[in-house]
Amino acid sequence: MIARIEKSGIRVELEEDVTRYIDRKVGRLDRYMPRNARASAHAIVTIRNVASQAGNKYQCEVILHLPGETITAKESAPNKFAAIDIVEEKLKNQLRKYKQTRAARRAGVFNKVRQRFFSADASN
Repeated sequence: MIARIEKSGIRVELEEDVTRYIDRKVGRLDRYMPRNARASAHAIVTIRNVASQAGNKYQCEVILHLPGETITAKESAPNKFAAIDIVEEKLKNQLRKYKQTRAARRAGVFNKVRQRFFSADASN
């Protein structure tokens, strides 16, 4: 679970049920992170009330700080909970890509080290 989640509301008051929902949805995103990134990850969640011609909408923005990268997702919906759900799905996809690129970089480093040692053993 992501330990540090900063929650704020702009032109809207965050009730206890909304803060618990944010903790549950955003807190579980650590499942999609590499293990080394879980300890230092923290999230900033902002929910704002946006008045539009169709009526009131809620915009949810999550900024996720990870080692070496910052991931951001923003979405509007007529309901606070729907906006949080959509942002969660967007972040899941971005975290999968982040994890794949980190794994590929690691594999590249290990292959370079492996080639260096095995090529030295073959010449002896």
